[in-house]
Parts: sequence; C-alpha cells; structure tokens
Amino acid sequence: MKLHILGCYAATPRTLTNPTSQVLEIRNHLFLIDCGEGTQVQLRKHKIKFSRISHIFISHLHGDHFFGLPGLISTFQLLGREKELHIYGPKGIKEVINLLLKVGNSWTGFELLFHELESKESQLVYQDSKVKVSTIPLDHRIYTNGFLFQENPLERTLNVEAVRNYGIDKAYFKMIKKGNDVTLDNGKRISNKLLSLDPPSPKRYAYCSDTAYYPEAIKHFQGADVLYHESTFLESEAHLARKTKHATAKEAATIAKAAAVKQLLLGHFSTRYKGLHAFESEAKTIFPHVLLADDGKVFEF
Repeated sequence: MKLHILGCYAATPRTLTNPTSQVLEIRNHLFLIDCGEGTQVQLRKHKIKFSRISHIFISHLHGDHFFGLPGLISTFQLLGREKELHIYGPKGIKEVINLLLKVGNSWTGFELLFHELESKESQLVYQDSKVKVSTIPLDHRIYTNGFLFQENPLERTLNVEAVRNYGIDKAYFKMIKKGNDVTLDNGKRISNKLLSLDPPSPKRYAYCSDTAYYPEAIKHFQGADVLYHESTFLESEAHLARKTKHATAKEAATIAKAAAVKQLLLGHFSTRYKGLHAFESEAKTIFPHVLLADDGKVFEF
C-alpha cells in the first residue's frame, strides 16, 4: 500500500504548498482522494499516469478539496481519454461539474459516472474482488465524508517445500491457495495448514479530512493500519478549531489512540504556522506512532 501526498495544506494554494489531494495505490488500484487546485500538476510531478485513475473520491464541496476536479476532467478529455471515470462525492457535485461543461461547451468523449452521497450513515460505495471502499461520516460545516479503503482477504501462500514433499500436482495449487485441503490418489487427506502459509493481513487505510473532533467516527475505522486525520490547528488555536469545525493535532491523536490504529498521519495544516514539527510534538503526547504528511511525500505501509 503506497500513499502519494499531492497536497496537504488547508485553505488557499501557495507557491510551495498545495490544498488537499492524495493518491492511494492499493492492490493495483490508483484511487484519487480529493482534488484541490493544482492536483493535475502534482500528478505529473509524481509521474502518476492519468490513464490509471478511474475512481475519484471527494470528501466535501469546499473549494480546497475539489476545485482541481474540473481542470483534471478537461485534461482527461484533451488527452483523448475513452475509459469511463467514476466520481464519488456529496450530492451537488454532478450539477457543479455538468454546469461547467455545459457553459464551456466542452462535454467529455468519455462517460462521467457520478455517485452522489447524502447518507449520514456509513455506506459501501465501491467494491471489487480486491478492494472495498466505505464512507466515514464526519462533522464539518457542510456535509462531509471520509473514506475507508480496505483490502479483501488475500489468498493463502503456497508452501512450496511442503507441496513438493507431498508430491502434490500443480493442478491443486489454486485450490490450496483458496484454503482447501487436498485428497491424494491413495485417499489420504492433507490439511491445508500443512500445504500453505497465512497471507499478509489485509491493509486498511482511513482518510478523515475535514472534521471537528468526532469520536463517533471511530467505530468505522477501529484498528486501521493507517489513519490520515486532519490537524488544521495546534492547541494554541483550539478556539479556531471549534469555530471552524476543524481538529487539532492533539485531538487527532486522541482519535487515533481510541481507535487503536497502527499509524497516525497528520495533514491539512493551516498555513499560519511556519513549520510542522509542533504538530508532531503535540500529537505524540497522546499517541506515539505519528507521521507528518507534506506535499511530495510518499509513504509505503
């Protein structure tokens, strides 16, 4: 599981920082999560192929999380895209994008499939044989969702030495990987546990931005491998967090601890601060396993 941070700062773009956008690589999928201004430029900097992006997840309709989407769709069209594009986001996103396309008389030659969200309960929004994606209802000034990306359980790993010792024909390999026992020609039954190894545990990535301190969300990502949680403010500006329905680094760490996640990744930093070290320091007073997002960083979990 690899995470590309394209942008992780709040509010307006700056020459050296970008608003929220990231790409999650998981089980051969590339999922674009939020699409602030400058996203397509950052995609080029990261050498991420536009053609591999088929699913875009938008958390809410504040500009720093989706203003890059019309430009990205336009570029897809200019590049001759033919493959359909799925967009998951709050109700209203279809109207916004279609209005821009209509006014500019620039309809796409590929199919745009909008999956508009309005439920205040968690819902499954995408699933295939490898991955599923569910919403995480959050508490912000407007309707907002985070997203939980989960690998489906992997097949068991073939124990090559054991298979060779038992003289198992390769015709049984697929069955063994699916967890089945094998019955030999002489009638002897070989337990799957002797022929295969446990696969790696399925990875789970939770994305929470933007939101006030919201313990209700914890049940949706309990025990996740990685939690990306907004930390717009430090405790010295906690009053601003309450006013704007954002979170502080300490609050994000409190959520991570209560959810028993393995790793906390902080992001969505206010541009009022000169550096990021204080975010890590404050969070670590509550939860030890803290990483800092920053534009251009790539994390492998």
